[in-house]
Amino acid sequence: MKYLKLIRYQNLLMLAFMQILFRYGFLKLQNIPLALAHWQYALLVLSTVLIAAAGYVINNIFDQETDLINKPNDVVVGKSISETAAYNIYVALNISGVAIGFYLSNVIMRPGFATVFILVAASLYFYATTLKQIMILGNIVVALLLSFSVIIIGVFDLFPATDAENRAQMASMFSILLDYAIFAFMINFIREIVKDIEDVNGDYNQGMNTLPIAIGTNRTAKIVFALSIIPVVFLLIYINNYLVAYNLYIATFYAFVFVLAPLLYFIAKIITAKTKKEFHNLSSILKWVLFFGILSILIVNLNIKYNA
Repeated sequence: MKYLKLIRYQNLLMLAFMQILFRYGFLKLQNIPLALAHWQYALLVLSTVLIAAAGYVINNIFDQETDLINKPNDVVVGKSISETAAYNIYVALNISGVAIGFYLSNVIMRPGFATVFILVAASLYFYATTLKQIMILGNIVVALLLSFSVIIIGVFDLFPATDAENRAQMASMFSILLDYAIFAFMINFIREIVKDIEDVNGDYNQGMNTLPIAIGTNRTAKIVFALSIIPVVFLLIYINNYLVAYNLYIATFYAFVFVLAPLLYFIAKIITAKTKKEFHNLSSILKWVLFFGILSILIVNLNIKYNA
């Protein structure tokens, strides 16, 4: 159990679920060729999860003192696991994830793509050691890395199978993946700022320079309120142009009830939130918004099939 806390297994399960859903709840339902066999795609998911797990481990190593204030019950490094053991786990996870990435890059005959896995692993290390202390930049990096876990599906499964005949169709599929990646970036970026508000006391004691520390929690909450309007507008345009326009009423209902409504509730509550518990609950709401937003790709495809 202590190792599961070290790698934040719930987040990793969600990451794996997201990548599996995009392939088998979206791409496999289209009449298009894919570059990876089932077991090779499983390796892509595994590689992503291993590198992300390594990111959580290195983050826990460098956040020991901060977590003792912000999340004392979740502290593992220095208590049940030694720092040396944590570093060994970090190295093993990264080597395994990058090695799988090298293999897959050669499978699709794009050996240069292995650089992607190295850059992601390096970014997670620099985030934990340096970037997270830089106001806003750390939030952007985390959000970008999550959104890239969607884009990498297109890079390894769509791009190598693209030729002159199917280029337009493949571009359309990649465009949809990109839309979901943008959605994931927006929601996770907002959530990272909310988590900074939640953890403001511990971060302040460690000399970090997050947005709530720089301008205060009340002003930061107002900025979060303004930022949250963007995905709402994004969703309304998307629902109108792609769901309502094609008479996908089941998907439209799903989007309003499970994605838009919770996001509007979040917007209504963020201004009045004051306590650590309230901000924690709001962060959890955004996690569910992200989950149901990603799940909508399956709902849309089932609705299309049902209408047909």
